[in-house]
Amino acid sequence: MSETGAEKATGSKSMPDWEKRFRAPRVSLPDWAEDAPQRSLFVSNATGTYELYAWDRTTGTQRQVTDRPNGTTDGVLSPDGEWIWWFNDKDGDEFGVWLRQPFAGGPDEPAVPGLEGSYPAGLALGRDGRTVVVGRSTDEDGSTIHVVRPDGPGGPDAGPVEVYRHRESAGVGDLSHDGTLIAVEHTEHGDAMHSALRVIRTDGSTVAELDDTKGGTVELGLEVLGFAPVHGDTRLLVGHQRRGRWEPMLWDVASGEESDLALGLPGDVSAEWYPDGSALLIAHGFEARGELFRYDLASRELVRIETPAGSVSGATARPDGSVEYMWSSAAEPPVVRSTSGGVVLDPPGMKAPRSVPVEDVWVEGPGGRIHALVQRPAGATGPLPTVFEVHGGPTWHDSDSFAAGPAAWVDHGYAVVRVNYRGSTGYGREWTDALKHRVGLIELEDIAAVREWAVTSGLADPDRLVLSGGSWGGYLTLLGLGTQPDAWAVGLAAVPVADYVTAYHDEMEALKAMDRTLLGGTPEEVPERFAASSPLTYVDQVKAPVYISAGVNDPRCPIRQIDNYVDRLVARGAVHEVYRYDAGHGSLVVDERIKQVALELDFASRHLTGAPRVA
Repeated sequence: MSETGAEKATGSKSMPDWEKRFRAPRVSLPDWAEDAPQRSLFVSNATGTYELYAWDRTTGTQRQVTDRPNGTTDGVLSPDGEWIWWFNDKDGDEFGVWLRQPFAGGPDEPAVPGLEGSYPAGLALGRDGRTVVVGRSTDEDGSTIHVVRPDGPGGPDAGPVEVYRHRESAGVGDLSHDGTLIAVEHTEHGDAMHSALRVIRTDGSTVAELDDTKGGTVELGLEVLGFAPVHGDTRLLVGHQRRGRWEPMLWDVASGEESDLALGLPGDVSAEWYPDGSALLIAHGFEARGELFRYDLASRELVRIETPAGSVSGATARPDGSVEYMWSSAAEPPVVRSTSGGVVLDPPGMKAPRSVPVEDVWVEGPGGRIHALVQRPAGATGPLPTVFEVHGGPTWHDSDSFAAGPAAWVDHGYAVVRVNYRGSTGYGREWTDALKHRVGLIELEDIAAVREWAVTSGLADPDRLVLSGGSWGGYLTLLGLGTQPDAWAVGLAAVPVADYVTAYHDEMEALKAMDRTLLGGTPEEVPERFAASSPLTYVDQVKAPVYISAGVNDPRCPIRQIDNYVDRLVARGAVHEVYRYDAGHGSLVVDERIKQVALELDFASRHLTGAPRVA
């Protein structure tokens, strides 16, 4: 059989499957303009870098909107479909300004002249095409919200007007359909894990408050899910935790009336409006899988929308009543499907090869039953070299969804174990909120319990165990190598927290607030907690070879604190390697992602006895 044109162009016929999974063209779930639903915006890696693309569904025309060396993923369509807004940071540092470009193409221009660079904290665009609400975060100002409106003081050319300011984290949740009300999520009470809500007018005056952090024995969070898509309708769809998990309710911000939906689903539930406001699209996540429902507000009928078993990572209801959704499983690559039938976007080029399905494992741990997802090479029997791939966040969770990284390890003969430790989302508020004060150590207790199961069950070879992760997972990797030095043979940490005190002082303001919540104060106020949770404290106990990768522009896990940790490894002659790359908290460049995975595979193969050879 001869090679296809795509195979000749990419060399895909001789390319290993693990690399194909990274190179295969991918697309995100398309966003669409509320008043011009034929106009859409999506993200794709078609050029080898993740960038924004415009799509006219009427003509089928697609065009690349952004083209930057380190990629672009943050973009929004204006409701009238005339403009594409995108966030212009520098080499992944997440600090910048909003630019806009005509949907049909043309030069970029400053979207909000008069606003200087910041970290983004929400954006809402009015249906009138002129009202704009911009959230900003800086170390100097904390959180601010600014409004540009045609009837504002001084007229439409007066520039942005500040309507909100606070030292703690806050951001724009949504703008009402008629452009008069702004929903704000804030943490003025100092708990960055549990937001309260305030609705203000575009002049900054307060309309209503909703705060579940007061008056109880526990603090509960709220989140903005969106105003009703009907002119003059003052109902706001809100996420709450009043029954111990995330659920939606309706809050009329004018009357104060709250309508509890009580859907009776066992897991976390989120929702968004159908375009006519008559129903809600319900997203239900439970035990690492996802499913969709339609909830009719008049009849209160909940109807399941048929999707395959696996994970739904995003969904949107279209004006014709159909639902488009992004679906995948651990074995099957992601695809954007529609309930009207077929695939919504199918990019040309090679297709990502399948991987193997996950197995569910439940292990008794010190804080309750721990859910772990296990993948192993087809037909393989243990004990196997095993990678514990630790998720980031920490408020995140691993799911039965496609991930090219774990699949690469499976291709090379490793078993992969992913642990939804205490602090993970998806298992109720108490499980997530257990992560307080003994930060890092709590998660590692759960990982240790699953490690014990993996060894005693015969899955994992105790002498060939790899602890690996990125971001918070990279932090737990370094902390685990120091606090559990005899448990791991190799450590692989990507963009980690390595020196918690220095990381706190150098990181973006929103993460400072999160760390104060997790640890109960600043490094000066609770130095013993920061020390107990810092990998740097235990660096001299590390026995395993360590590989660290870091983005030099990373605002979340900044480079200086990683250098401090590496200096200590160097001083004691510890076996380690460090790879620095010119980007932020990860890379949007496909070649760079492949290079980093190859380096990790190679490091493990060189430092594990009898490790599989890198393909």
